[in-house]
Amino acid sequence: MAEEENTEGAIRPQFPTGRVKRIVKLDKDINKINSDALLLVSRSTELFLKFLAEKSAEVAIEKKRKIVKLDHIRVAVKRHQPTGDFLLDSLPVPTQLSDKPPAEKTRPAPVTDKPLPPGTRRIDYFFAKSANEAPIIAQ
Repeated sequence: MAEEENTEGAIRPQFPTGRVKRIVKLDKDINKINSDALLLVSRSTELFLKFLAEKSAEVAIEKKRKIVKLDHIRVAVKRHQPTGDFLLDSLPVPTQLSDKPPAEKTRPAPVTDKPLPPGTRRIDYFFAKSANEAPIIAQ
């Protein structure tokens, strides 16, 4: 009898039961939920998220990244067919920017909205090359 109480206490859900209950009740077909069913839903959600996090981390490590991104989750979902069947449609669409290499950043044009006080110059003046300036050759 004492062993049953110890094992029952060990299976405590990580998610708040009240919040899980509210999420389950969002389904119009469900009016009430048993505490055992609530425990199973919460525990199965934990196990699923753990599985998804582990698979996504494996993909990130394969791509030599330290941070798991949405693209890593998408690849992990695609690799596991049962998960991909229901979850792939729910993931946001991939961004086109992540596939392309980053473009060179262009230097913005100097801001000339305000007139400069007499005798002052903008900082851009010091870094701009003039057309008649000879290239510097290191010897």
